[in-house]
Amino acid sequence: MDEPIDAKFDTRNDGDVRDAGAGVLKPRHAATLIVVRDDRPKPQILMGRRNRGLAFMADKWVFPGGRVDRGDYAAPSASELSPDLTARLSVEPRHPTPARLARALALAAVRETFEETGLLLAQKAPARPAAGAWRPFLAQGALPDLAPLAFVARAITPPYRTRRFDARFFMAPASALLSLERQADCGELDEIGWFDFDAARELDLPNITRFVVSEVAQRLAAPERPAPFMRFLRGARQLSYL
Repeated sequence: MDEPIDAKFDTRNDGDVRDAGAGVLKPRHAATLIVVRDDRPKPQILMGRRNRGLAFMADKWVFPGGRVDRGDYAAPSASELSPDLTARLSVEPRHPTPARLARALALAAVRETFEETGLLLAQKAPARPAAGAWRPFLAQGALPDLAPLAFVARAITPPYRTRRFDARFFMAPASALLSLERQADCGELDEIGWFDFDAARELDLPNITRFVVSEVAQRLAAPERPAPFMRFLRGARQLSYL
């Protein structure tokens, strides 16, 4: 059964709140990756704990992810998104070139997962020089693999938050990782672990993460489910589907 959005979307007790007179804060495009293992008695998802000194969602357990970097628009990849997935990501894109944004979002999810956990959703390739955010990834002798990605959910942080993101949540099987072993000297999250869905719900989760945990569990049983889109319009929470 679907979880009620009012109970599971971003609520005011979920973190810092902006001053009411601070003006409008434009959301930044961001992407998150949920990696799922199916080689255990129960499916498990990869999660990490954020540093307690951070200004945003400190000490919370989250999926790896972060905002889109300009290098994500031009990074090479070993495979591409399916046309159907690109089309779904292009609905209400908040960007002049929706297909280009769709690919950048997928690449951001893969890159951020590597930066935060040391795991590569990739195919082997000759190491190549690169500048900017993609240099450490491409130096591993790998190219990002976009074909295994599925679209799970989208959420725009409420206007009362101190940081706002227009986040797309992707999912991929752990079998698509180059290895389950973390690359050396990688991993920005304080701690990472694999959790079945019951154990994940017991962690200190942001409300939106708790909502997506439930969505992933349902999606494993029904892969063709439409992706929920959570946002605030005219001061009220709204849930639609993509």
